[in-house]
Amino acid sequence: MSEGLYSMEAKDYDKTLDLKKIKPYGDTMNDGKVQMSFTLPVPCGAEAIEAAKQLIKKMGMENPSVVYYKELTPGFTFFNCYGSCTHTVNYESIYVPKVESNVMSMPDTDQYIREHFGRKIVIVGASTGTDAHTVGIDAIMNMKGYAGHYGLERYDMIEAYNLGSQVPNEEFIQKGLELHADALIISQTVTQKDVHIQNLTNFIELMEAEGLRDKMICCCGGARITHELAQELGFDAGFGMNTYADDVASFIVQEMDKRGMK
Repeated sequence: MSEGLYSMEAKDYDKTLDLKKIKPYGDTMNDGKVQMSFTLPVPCGAEAIEAAKQLIKKMGMENPSVVYYKELTPGFTFFNCYGSCTHTVNYESIYVPKVESNVMSMPDTDQYIREHFGRKIVIVGASTGTDAHTVGIDAIMNMKGYAGHYGLERYDMIEAYNLGSQVPNEEFIQKGLELHADALIISQTVTQKDVHIQNLTNFIELMEAEGLRDKMICCCGGARITHELAQELGFDAGFGMNTYADDVASFIVQEMDKRGMK
């Protein structure tokens, strides 16, 4: 009896996938289930919970539920919540600018450089400005690389220089000139108050002021960096999450070849 009831109810679940009206997926198609976490600057209590629920409704959610809450410090309450999103997006209409290059393996990139340039490519990287984090630039530059992808230092046909962190943009550019860099790479991890955008903008302005912008390939990367943002700021390419030295090296050498940089 119970199995029959369960089967009948299961058949009633929405199974329609409409790419023009995509909603979050939780337990079943189009249920809109969303999990969210946030902090409100109010004392922990019943009023705080109600405030969280009302806020969730204003976000376009139905059936708001606070499943966990905790006082962080007097006057501040943290929440874990659920709700069902009422909004949809047209997935078929989405266009996202991406780095246009054929991603090659390390051996293939080395061979490409031999055939197209006949010399080693010089790439200089750093975390510039006040950013003290090196995890990003190390993953791209250091020989051991990251997640099974070797860094640029391991390439036979690339001279890679990792300058570390907190390098002023002026010093970074000067070092690039001294090393006759073909490409400069900036990693940005700290993004509070959009400080990464300010720093990256400053770098491009300095490059343009010195008449160097068109003489080197300029790339930036980080968890909050997208190719679209990078191009808006004046860079040639931006590399975000789940990108590796393979992606960066492939783009740089192909872009150099496209521009006739020898």
